[in-house]
Amino acid sequence: MDFKLSRITLGVWRAREWNMSPGELYNLVSQSIDLGITSFDHADIYGGYTCEELFGDAMKDNPALRSKMQIVTKCGIKLLSNKFPDTTVKHYDTGKEHIINSVERSLINLRTDYIDLLLIHRPDPFMNADETAEAFYELKKSGKVLHFGVSNFLPHQFSLLQSRLDFPLTTNQIEVSLLDTGHFDNGNIDFLQEKRVPPMVWSPFAGGRLFTEQSERAERARNVLYELMNKYNAGMEAIASAWLLAHPVNFVVVVGSGKIDRIKAALNGMDINLTRQEWFKLWIASKGNEVP
Repeated sequence: MDFKLSRITLGVWRAREWNMSPGELYNLVSQSIDLGITSFDHADIYGGYTCEELFGDAMKDNPALRSKMQIVTKCGIKLLSNKFPDTTVKHYDTGKEHIINSVERSLINLRTDYIDLLLIHRPDPFMNADETAEAFYELKKSGKVLHFGVSNFLPHQFSLLQSRLDFPLTTNQIEVSLLDTGHFDNGNIDFLQEKRVPPMVWSPFAGGRLFTEQSERAERARNVLYELMNKYNAGMEAIASAWLLAHPVNFVVVVGSGKIDRIKAALNGMDINLTRQEWFKLWIASKGNEVP
């Protein structure tokens, strides 16, 4: 498969909170691209169904930038919103009609005629895999979506959808950090490495808790991070990113900051090559016990 995302990807889920003008958001995106971040992660629901449109408004006067980026977006969650009064309970919808309608709205909001990568946002216990696959085939045939994947799926859920497709799912976006290693324990990371599917990682710094949380686990991790920060003359974000980037599953790290300095700090992790022993030192600090 020749489709690739930048190893550090900018997550736009907080764009509404950034309170940026279209020009300011454009500058952030443009600077990110100049730094080598070419992938931008969205979902239809982010910001109460507003973030895609904010991004599209920022890009509308600069269409040439579109060819330099990969746009990722997600669908499948229906929130309570005055934009959709017929939705009376938050739920999931991976039916063909909703997926196609969601993509059509995303294309309008993002001011583009194609999505590079569409993800099903959450596993749907009511998913009809045949119908979800039909939507994917129709969107692929029309050229409105180039690649497909999932988010927050477990191996058996991934395999179910993959079994209905004659092209590979491109990624599974999952939560991984030094404070959240559950996908190592549930077999997901081994499964994705087996399938040669690079996972996207959301909340790589545990939503900021890695830097501030007053827990034994966070403090153990920070103690080792401080040690490695001194060795590599780098910030905490860089070391935490390097820990993820070093793994052979080829994580794509989604950084959700609107501050270019924080983005640069995470990018610095690409220049740090942790040794196997350093990787395990962080692993042991996170787990709280030595390996058996």
